[in-house]
Amino acid sequence: MTGFPDFGLTPAQRREAVFGHRYERAGMRGARGEIWCYTDALAYPPGASVRLCVSSSARHYRLVIVRDGAAAVTVLERSVSDGRWQETPEDCSVVGCGWQPSLEFRIGEDWPSGAYRITLTAAGPSGDELTAHHLFIVRPHAGAQPRRILQVAASGTWTAYNTWGGSNHYQGITGPNRNQYATTVSLERPWCRGFVVLPQDAPRVPLEREPPPGAPPRYPHMEWAYANGYSNKYASSGWASYDRHFLQWAERAGFAVDLASQHELHFTPELLEGYGCVVFVGHDEYWTWQMRDAVDDYVERGGRIARFAGNFMWQTRLERGGKAQVCYKYRARAEDPVYRSADRSRTTGSWEASETGRPGALTFGLNATDGLYAGWGACAPRGVRGFPVYRPEHWAFADTGLCYGDLLGAQGHAFGYEVDGLDYVIRGGLPEPTATSGAPPGLQILALGLSALKEESGAVPLDDRFLSDDDARYVAEIRIGDSSAAAVERVKRGAGMIVNFSRGRGEVFHAGSCEWVAALLRRDPMVERVTANVLNRYLAGARTD
Repeated sequence: MTGFPDFGLTPAQRREAVFGHRYERAGMRGARGEIWCYTDALAYPPGASVRLCVSSSARHYRLVIVRDGAAAVTVLERSVSDGRWQETPEDCSVVGCGWQPSLEFRIGEDWPSGAYRITLTAAGPSGDELTAHHLFIVRPHAGAQPRRILQVAASGTWTAYNTWGGSNHYQGITGPNRNQYATTVSLERPWCRGFVVLPQDAPRVPLEREPPPGAPPRYPHMEWAYANGYSNKYASSGWASYDRHFLQWAERAGFAVDLASQHELHFTPELLEGYGCVVFVGHDEYWTWQMRDAVDDYVERGGRIARFAGNFMWQTRLERGGKAQVCYKYRARAEDPVYRSADRSRTTGSWEASETGRPGALTFGLNATDGLYAGWGACAPRGVRGFPVYRPEHWAFADTGLCYGDLLGAQGHAFGYEVDGLDYVIRGGLPEPTATSGAPPGLQILALGLSALKEESGAVPLDDRFLSDDDARYVAEIRIGDSSAAAVERVKRGAGMIVNFSRGRGEVFHAGSCEWVAALLRRDPMVERVTANVLNRYLAGARTD
């Protein structure tokens, strides 16, 4: 099928949907009224008290809290009659909203670990309904849980993409001309629309239809967001687009799953030690050094990691007790003060940058800068939708019927939109990491598809391509110290891979794609089988050696 839906937009509106900067902010609805909220932490243990910060133009509103798992279970309902409007600083996305707690409730000791969705509803001045959504995590108590999975939500990436208030790590209202992305973003603000709740028909990032010959790049998810009033980053991050799909699939498949945020890796890494299998899914791009230490130590001591996620790209730092996330990204060498310090390893740029010296492959076997884009814009827009399989005899592919050269996950579109890979060579028809790839010893490449670091559409000006060649130039700079056209030509080709390796007493399986969870959502039988194979083996404590 070719062609794209237009969602009722004019060409000018489509361009604004892709290149404009839209965001939610306090006061945006004016006299029509509004309600917003956020919690005082990302995650809480059972029995803890949650303070909810609310700014509401309505005095009366309704609070409903639901555990958002395989079944939606309501755990708390309350009517509130003392709502009030709270002033919000213009730079709230950087410094936080600063709202006072509006109400407090206690998490029951019997509330299972998981994601809990808050919904606030109120009547507007004209009788229309005002709604706010937020999410918090009930994390487990530390202790032995050998037959349970611990899923770690990609909260660092949620924070990086959250547009509420005007600035995130991509676009913003900071800088002298109020047009720069923010190098520091606050967790003390609401989530943007689409991060917590989405309609089932919301488009995902990868293209579902092949572009017609010679057509310019199109980005349907951003056009849909513009037409329907959602954040243009809803499909790039958030609970609703990614983490939710794995948790719901796993619970329906009979697995026992606990949930934690990445902040637990940073501040309470001992939480990992009780689990036989720890899982990361979806778009999982932003990590601190300490989070990686927690995972590396866990694996060395015998832990097993199943990563069904893509784009392990940026190092971050946490400040203000974890309430603020710092990532200078492309501007790190010019602006991050750590880059000019005696120890530059905590510079908040790419993990593969020489000053950091800790490529992602050292932890998860793959690098973001060897992979990146597949299936959207003009990056492999007509490419494969699944992983081409090279080693079908591997235990992860048991009972799938897969053969050499088959596509794993094409039915559910498991490959994209950002993938992780390695530098590799093909010998005897099988891919192997090169000696300079940084791959851990013994790593096997099980499946491999092609990706790109830049949009290639010669007939279309760079200004009409959302992805352009910015990432390719950045990768060229950090790898070979040159961002010229010739250097970009050297780095622009990438790959997305599935790999497996042992380290210390532990083991890692990594399907390096953001969209693996989309195939679970779509009930792709081969992807379901492989996922179950990995989880069952790791829960049983089996190793490859």
